[in-house]
Amino acid sequence: MTRIGLLFAAAAVLFTALISGTSAFASPASNHHQATLHSVDAVPGQLIVGGTVKNDGKGVAGIKLHVTGPNFDKVATTDADGKWQIVVPTKAKYKVAIDLTSLPKGVGLRDPSVTEREADVTVTDTAGVLFPLGKDTRVIQPFGDQLIVRLFAGLNLGLLLAVAAIGISLIFGTTGLNNFAHGEMVSFGALFGWLFAVVFNLPLVIAGIITIIASAAFGYLQDAVLWKPLRKRRVGLNQMMIVSIGLSIVVRYVLLIFFSGDTKVLSGVFQAVKIGPIDTTVTSLWSMGLAVVTLAAVALFLTRTRLGKATRAVSDNSSLAAASGIDVEGIIRIVWVVAGGLTGLSGLLYGLQFQASWLTGSQILLLLFAAVTLGGLGTALGATVGALIIGFVVELSSLILPVDLKYAAALIILIVVLLVRPQGVLGKKQRIG
Repeated sequence: MTRIGLLFAAAAVLFTALISGTSAFASPASNHHQATLHSVDAVPGQLIVGGTVKNDGKGVAGIKLHVTGPNFDKVATTDADGKWQIVVPTKAKYKVAIDLTSLPKGVGLRDPSVTEREADVTVTDTAGVLFPLGKDTRVIQPFGDQLIVRLFAGLNLGLLLAVAAIGISLIFGTTGLNNFAHGEMVSFGALFGWLFAVVFNLPLVIAGIITIIASAAFGYLQDAVLWKPLRKRRVGLNQMMIVSIGLSIVVRYVLLIFFSGDTKVLSGVFQAVKIGPIDTTVTSLWSMGLAVVTLAAVALFLTRTRLGKATRAVSDNSSLAAASGIDVEGIIRIVWVVAGGLTGLSGLLYGLQFQASWLTGSQILLLLFAAVTLGGLGTALGATVGALIIGFVVELSSLILPVDLKYAAALIILIVVLLVRPQGVLGKKQRIG
């Protein structure tokens, strides 16, 4: 036999083995309670949703499954072997609901809360739907343990938000600007942290320092190129706020162009840590510790240093500060640099725990503004307190509300607090008129 003949023979054997392996994976022998899509003699082009419902390894007959979709609503019933199938008209996603009243006495779902699943035939011509039967295998965590876990998660989120929210508060206090591009500064820190740590393979500490410096430089550049010229032209704060919205869109899509839209894994290998009912990681603990140290350092800077006191003076009354000999423009420039560095650090810490993407900052921007407003606009300590409140509310609300509504709960709390105390938790009352 020639070499070409041998090559074709080997290819045929390999192809046969692959087909056999695929079939084995498609129809595994089941010793557990499960439902699988059984092999069917489908007409070419025919779209089929189906499966096999078993309990203790045996098919269960007479179970009704309600299949609905675009212009489609039918009920399928399992046969003596527990098999069922139904032909659907178009490529789409269909909902399959199991009729609990049709289950035999003493037989239930492993997860009683899941009585409806989705069958997707948009890509393939067949879709299998699983409804595992048998004993309920869910592990229900005691409420006390859930509360402790949510409190820890709220503290973690609150600290991350606080580091970034201080930047917003400092900028607003010294310039009166609500900077909607602040979220992109968070994304900047997260993505550049990934760039230096993963792509350039630098040690995380070195990558973090470079990221903070780059973020501080980004803050300086923003003020030098855009905000200072606008201040000189006495552009109104409303117009500047609109400019910040435009800047956020530009920066967001520039980051998308350079870093693409996929999620960047920045954390590396997780080192799990268990503290009572809390399951966390070494990375999370280090991030929380670094956030606490950073917040303490900012507090000392603002209260114990001449530069910090000058910053507070400009925030209280920039005209009076200028009359006292303080270089207001110089202080504002320093504030932008510090805010950029803090926000870059927040983005890096957020990326380490929740990964990084071009949308990282925009996803939490509303929470940042809520924290600053809740604590009191223009007060760094108020931003910290507001961020911690928001963090706890967001995480604790998931004990009662669906997870998708936890951010809405934070905004509801914000509205309620402002109705009672419009200046925020630590804000000062201002006379109007």
